[in-house]
Order: sequence, then C-alpha cells, then structure tokens
Amino acid sequence: MFTGLIEEVGKVKSVIKNSDGMRLVVSCRKVLDGTVLGDSIAVNGVCLTVVDMDKESASFDVSQETIKRSNFSFLKTGDYVNLERSLTPQSRLGGHIVQGHVDTTGSIVSKTSLGSHTNFKISFSPEYKNLVIEKGSIAIDGISLTVNYINENIIDLNIIPHTLENTNLKYRKVGDVVNIEFDILGKYVAKMIGKWYDKDEKLKNLLENW
Repeated sequence: MFTGLIEEVGKVKSVIKNSDGMRLVVSCRKVLDGTVLGDSIAVNGVCLTVVDMDKESASFDVSQETIKRSNFSFLKTGDYVNLERSLTPQSRLGGHIVQGHVDTTGSIVSKTSLGSHTNFKISFSPEYKNLVIEKGSIAIDGISLTVNYINENIIDLNIIPHTLENTNLKYRKVGDVVNIEFDILGKYVAKMIGKWYDKDEKLKNLLENW
C-alpha cells in the first residue's frame, strides 16, 4: 500500500524485454534506504518487487499483464519515473490509499502554465468515467492528486510547484501516456451498486438524475 506522495524521481537505466515480460532497472538512491530484496516499490504508480539492487539502482521483473495495463511498454532508457516505498505502520497517510494496481492509462491532452501552477488535462477510456468525481482523489503515475473537474472522459488537474518539481510531471508533455489508478473506495462502491443497478428502477433513476 502507498500514499501517492512521491519520494524520488528515478531514471530508467535499462529495459530488457523477455518472454515473460521485462526486467526493469532504475537508478535511484533515496528509496533504497532500508529496502531489502523482496520489498515493494511503486514505479510510476505500479507496485513492483525488488529482485536485485546495489547502492545506486534497483531491479524489477515486470509481467506481461502489468505491461498491458500500464505505460511500461513505452519505457526506455533515460526516462524519468516516480518512486515511492510501501507504507509502514508509522507512516503518515498524507495522500490517499494507493494500491499500486494500475487500472488503465491516459493521455495528456494539454499542459498549461497558470502562474506558478500548471494545469494538466488527461483523457482516458470513457468506460471508467463513473469512477471519477469532482474533488475526488486519483493517482497519476503514482502521484496522489485531486480532480478539479471532469468533463466526460477528460480530467482537469492543477499541479502545485512542489509536485511539479519533485515528480516526473516536470518532464511530461502533451501526448505522453500516464498510468491511472482510480480511488479504491470508489471502485468498491461502483461494484456494489452495479449489482443492483439494472434490477432497481428507482436506484437507476436516482443515479442517472444525480
């Protein structure tokens, strides 16, 4: 489990594809402190297991399923990735509950400077739009962010200078593909309501007119 508060921006050292998926090696330092083999680190919001490490890098095995669900198929040597170690019982939950289980990817449709802040608009598949609410939480490349607005399948996000400077959003540009994890609470509610949605006309009318 993670908070979505990025600890370090790492740099992809190598991407080695194989029949099972890929071996990803990331140059980093801060997230290696206290980390041992078998620990979990979120890489661009994807929970991965450390399978090898030295003083300046960590290695991860990535499955085909993870590659299919995430933006990892676009990763190349030199790319910057967001890194966060998993929570400990003493950790502050400063963001929101992030599992590191990416639901889908989105595409940056605009990046606009608004004084000291930066506005991002990100599009994603319309099938997921019921999982996003205005002022709700969402994880973009593992970063815990608040949704300003949602217009159909496009979310509007304002990024403060600290977040821009300390995550890979600093390097992101229009057209880039990002990982998206929707709020786990929202996913459970949607699942539960979905069971009765088509069977209960009153519930259907209430939700469609909300």
